[in-house]
Amino acid sequence: MPAARPYRMALEGHARLMAKGLLDNPRYLTLVDFSLPSTEKRMWVMDLDAQEVVFHTYAAHGVASGGTMATAFSDIPQSHQSSLGFYLAAEAYTGKHGLSLRLDGMEPGINGHARERAIVLHGADYAEAQFIRNNGRLGRSQGCPSVPRALSTPIIEAIKGKSCLFVYAENSDYFSQTALLSDWEDVDGALASL
Repeated sequence: MPAARPYRMALEGHARLMAKGLLDNPRYLTLVDFSLPSTEKRMWVMDLDAQEVVFHTYAAHGVASGGTMATAFSDIPQSHQSSLGFYLAAEAYTGKHGLSLRLDGMEPGINGHARERAIVLHGADYAEAQFIRNNGRLGRSQGCPSVPRALSTPIIEAIKGKSCLFVYAENSDYFSQTALLSDWEDVDGALASL
């Protein structure tokens, strides 16, 4: 299972998108935890109906977001950085990477240009364990959360059709801007004082 903090945030955002009537596929919740290095499996696809993790795998970040760790994030076109926040996993299509999945950012100013930037979920050779063994870390994308080729199709088939995908990092700029989450700094402070 993912760490408690990003998991709780993912569930809160999922609930808020569900309440807005935006999730046509509410069964699945995908969490990408960019607070972890690319050498670790940091994507979870969870089946909320069955209450189980159905996929746990590697996910690449943007080439301009950092090396082993993703530390810089942007929604600016041509930045080649990953964007944080909540997305709808929209429609599947076949492109230069094979079967791919368009992502619609749900947070203007944070990830609202995802479709314009062609930020999609797709398979890539540089998102494989073998790449880590050869290079010491995953390869990097132009901002897409790329996954191992063998898992890209089953993941896309499960989460397409407007499920919730959350890209997380410990990033104070994101926490201060998001409108889809509670004030987690206050929540964590209150919990720590108990």
